[in-house]
Amino acid sequence: MLSLPTATMPPQLPWLEPEDPLPAPATAWGPSDPAPGLLAAGGALDVQHLCAAYGQGTFPWYGPGQPILWWAPDPRMVLPVPEFRLHRSLRKTLQAFRSQVHCEIRVNHAFREVITACATKERDGQAGTWIVPEMVEAYTRLHAAGHAHSVETWVNGKLLGGLYCVAIGRAVFGESMFAHATDASKIALSALVGLCRHHGIGMIDCQQNTQHLASLGGREIPRAEFLLHVEKVRSQPPIPWTFDPVYWNELLPTTTLQA
Repeated sequence: MLSLPTATMPPQLPWLEPEDPLPAPATAWGPSDPAPGLLAAGGALDVQHLCAAYGQGTFPWYGPGQPILWWAPDPRMVLPVPEFRLHRSLRKTLQAFRSQVHCEIRVNHAFREVITACATKERDGQAGTWIVPEMVEAYTRLHAAGHAHSVETWVNGKLLGGLYCVAIGRAVFGESMFAHATDASKIALSALVGLCRHHGIGMIDCQQNTQHLASLGGREIPRAEFLLHVEKVRSQPPIPWTFDPVYWNELLPTTTLQA
């Protein structure tokens, strides 16, 4: 008899009730499945579940009209803090920014403004945003609980760019950036790198590979390696989420002020 080929079906995607824990990241869909890295659907976005998710290297990412989707991609895009690439043009921008009294970095001063700007910023090649209103509210609650932070670029008292991230212990997970002026988001990212270097944090999670992040030193590592890192640092004492201008010295050569 003629043997007909059979289609390989992907593993059944777990559907979570609000009280259910997430499956192990290693059970996420693989490269031959319809959505590599997809771990589960459903669940909840309360502070407890978000902390548990990030503590096991998992994050939510979904669009309007979709259920909550949880991801644990393999490989994982990360920015090793010591490998951050400060290109010449950005170095000049940071030097000018540091030298101006009307330019400053603020941390956690306007978190809701930052995440809202990230959610509404038009991006090339994207028809919409993954930061749906439920996500804005969930991460604002996470911020109030001390686990989500904004790093902000201010000029003349105006918020021109920034980013927000999640921190579980000393595990730092970058989420999204925005800019209303040239290089404003890069300045905020540079400030985050300086803050992390000062406090001995060696890695910032970037979740997914982009050409922009790769140009700044981001690279992919195996998921297993990433999870080992998270497991190691998630229970360590958190850093103080403040920015001192001296942290620029982690990136820029010190200068001597002339009298």
